Amino acid sequence: MDNSLLLNSIAKYVTLDEQEQELLLSVVHHKKAKRKQFVLEEGDVSSKIIFVISGCLRSYAVDKNGTEHVLQFAPTGWWIVDMRSYITGEPARLSIDAIEDTEYIFFNKTEFEELNLKIPKFERFNRLIGQNAIATYQHRQVDNAIFAAMERYANFCQLYPSLIKSLPQKQVASYIGVTPEFLSKMLNTQVVK
Repeated sequence: MDNSLLLNSIAKYVTLDEQEQELLLSVVHHKKAKRKQFVLEEGDVSSKIIFVISGCLRSYAVDKNGTEHVLQFAPTGWWIVDMRSYITGEPARLSIDAIEDTEYIFFNKTEFEELNLKIPKFERFNRLIGQNAIATYQHRQVDNAIFAAMERYANFCQLYPSLIKSLPQKQVASYIGVTPEFLSKMLNTQVVK
């Protein structure tokens, strides 16, 4: 299995020497998920940090009416986890499933924590991507509060350019907080103008 995508992702933030890379790669687990297959189900405990090698995963919650609310998409080269469940050990409120056939790497929590102790640069990497994740989440919350649907859609397209054509409109609508019908009407109106 080629681990270069993972190593390149880490190298954007920190430089691991050969021994550190070997230690890191010694604890990665490779897995595949078929389209619509769960990687984490609501109610289970999240005990893995996941990195997508190919394909796409998404995390979402389902409300009492059965409506899905997409929190994140994780295309190739992205990380995904139910962080609250991972940190606290409480049951996950999110589900993570494959939008398409997906290949991913994961780290078990214990092994991941040991890596952070053994490779200080890896801990720095995790802090940096954690900070980026928090900043992105805050930015999205502000966008949802102050921007109209079309602006939220434009931000979605900027954040996930590789997914614009491949995702069903239903999932894009869920992510930006509108109904699929509203999104379709909004996009058709934009085409007409």
